[in-house]
Amino acid sequence: MPSIRPFRAAALLSLTVALPVYAAGPAVWGEGMMVKVRPGTAARSATEVRLTAARNEFVSFQVALHGGDAGLKGVRAKLPALEGPGSTALTGPDVTLYRQALVTTKQASVAGEPVGAWPDGLVPDTDEIAGETRRAFPFDVPAKEARALWVDVHVPEDAPPGDYTGTVTVEADGGFQRQVTARLTVVDAVLPSTSSLSSAFLLWPPHVCRAHTGREDCTPEKLQPLLTRYQRMALEHRFTLSSLFPRKPWPPEWSRFDATWGPYLEGTAPNRLQGARMTSLEYVGPLDAANLKDFTAHMKQKGWLDRAYVQLGDEPPYGTSFEQVHATGELVRKAAPGLRTMLTTNSRELKAHGLEDAVDTAVPLVNHLDGTDANFRGDQRGTYTHFLERPGAALWMYQSCMSHGCAYGTNAPENKPGAGWPSYMLDRSAAKARAMEWVTFLQGATGELYYQTVGMLSTAWKDQYRFNGNGDGTLFYPGTPEAIGGRTDVPVASLRLKLIRQGMQDYEWLKAVADAGDPGFARKVARDLIPAASRVTDDGAAFDAARLKLIQRYEELTATRTPDAGTKQPPADGGKEPMPEEAAGGPSKGTPGSTSDVTPDALDDAQAGGCTTGGGGTAAVAGGLVFAAWALGGMRRRHARVTVPARRR
Repeated sequence: MPSIRPFRAAALLSLTVALPVYAAGPAVWGEGMMVKVRPGTAARSATEVRLTAARNEFVSFQVALHGGDAGLKGVRAKLPALEGPGSTALTGPDVTLYRQALVTTKQASVAGEPVGAWPDGLVPDTDEIAGETRRAFPFDVPAKEARALWVDVHVPEDAPPGDYTGTVTVEADGGFQRQVTARLTVVDAVLPSTSSLSSAFLLWPPHVCRAHTGREDCTPEKLQPLLTRYQRMALEHRFTLSSLFPRKPWPPEWSRFDATWGPYLEGTAPNRLQGARMTSLEYVGPLDAANLKDFTAHMKQKGWLDRAYVQLGDEPPYGTSFEQVHATGELVRKAAPGLRTMLTTNSRELKAHGLEDAVDTAVPLVNHLDGTDANFRGDQRGTYTHFLERPGAALWMYQSCMSHGCAYGTNAPENKPGAGWPSYMLDRSAAKARAMEWVTFLQGATGELYYQTVGMLSTAWKDQYRFNGNGDGTLFYPGTPEAIGGRTDVPVASLRLKLIRQGMQDYEWLKAVADAGDPGFARKVARDLIPAASRVTDDGAAFDAARLKLIQRYEELTATRTPDAGTKQPPADGGKEPMPEEAAGGPSKGTPGSTSDVTPDALDDAQAGGCTTGGGGTAAVAGGLVFAAWALGGMRRRHARVTVPARRR
């Protein structure tokens, strides 16, 4: 959980209003992370972005370009550092620039979404895994079209709070040069390196083998170093690849397994989030008694058994019959009684087929936990009460092609303009990809499953259409030297990975407010943002404003505590809070006499998504408003250092 103390500001920085640009010449402007810059995006004139981050948190923004009537050739960009208090600078691996590659869709994931080029693959200037220069630059911007750069900033855990400033310089052939200023406020809070929300995002190793080597039969010696790079990238995006272990030979030579994967399970592998650990580990061997027993014994010996699990089947009765699920469950309970069992199913099926004692982690579809179908209409969390009373039982969630319609002509009717389900499709809004963790919190779930991350890795740069969706089951790109330059094969992040990471960070703030004593407020903020899982807004600024409310409320709850006094201990069930009634909430108003350039009314307007600022809206709303909130609150609170209980391992 974050540890935090008020950040004192001498003055508030003014917000720069971004207006449309009507000139025919090229343009460069700052944009927030919640806008997808497509070729037809109109030029703007914002020259600043405002950002706010805790320590050990990532923040992102974009620098967008429009070619004007003539276009731009040989575009290059650089951001040497963000200079902060004293001689502090955020630079090197903590600041990464990416060129956004386009994927051209031929059929929309959801009716009404435009078909054509969408930004998604992020080609790094210097990659974050091998540290090699890649082919992000130079590139061209065609006449009358827009392109964008993505910028990631990681704030180290030991970075001093305060204001940081950096300049992105964009150059092109013919002497063209423009600059965008990034202003970052680092508040004195620390996010945990290991996500508080457990996750199991699956990866099928043969897909990685094929995409990077063109072969189907990579040896473990060839494949495992590449797979560790995928795991590192996943952990830096705050989720776990739980099934990426080679299946042959099985059982593996445990000493080699431990040497390869132990650092990722123990939190000692290289990572910008120092100490980040895998939160899950799937048994991928044969379903027989001897291997299950051997695996479980080794996991127990190493202290990893609490994160290990075995799937009893997949979406019965469609992927697996209920008879098979029962048989596998009985086998696991007898041969490996300490190994957790997982099943993608819902409360109706658990009860109807007598599976409540066989399943430790139930994983229903988001559509079945807060749905619109007659059998699952409305909030279904209460139907899991009996199941969760059993010690060790847990509730996770997952999304699938049901969010858009798994077959052509079956598109989910809830996906109307401005609404719809959480979705990891590349041609859906940024808000849809950030929403899943908010819904997970609202439903009281403690983990997230995703069925595949490299399903169409081999063709990812050109085509990811699968199960009626663009990007379904594919969240990475193959970073081969042929594709991105350099010498070493690495995974390349999608724009959606950045948005998933942001959702994971949002979850930390939701949980922090709940654990600090006001779960009702956290639920109110989340429910105001997402009235139902099928009604996720496309308003990215609304997500940023909701995050502001959480940060401000957490600071109010913890500002007067003294170290190791009055802290709240995690509940015995592993962090789940009772579901309280919705509580009134909102940012606190400024006290009479406080000096500020941002009034409480202005804060309310902005949090409703009503202002556009220098940064294309979302970045500056998040940065400027959080900065304002901290100043309004921090200047009237006594200085205190706060200790918040760490997440139990």
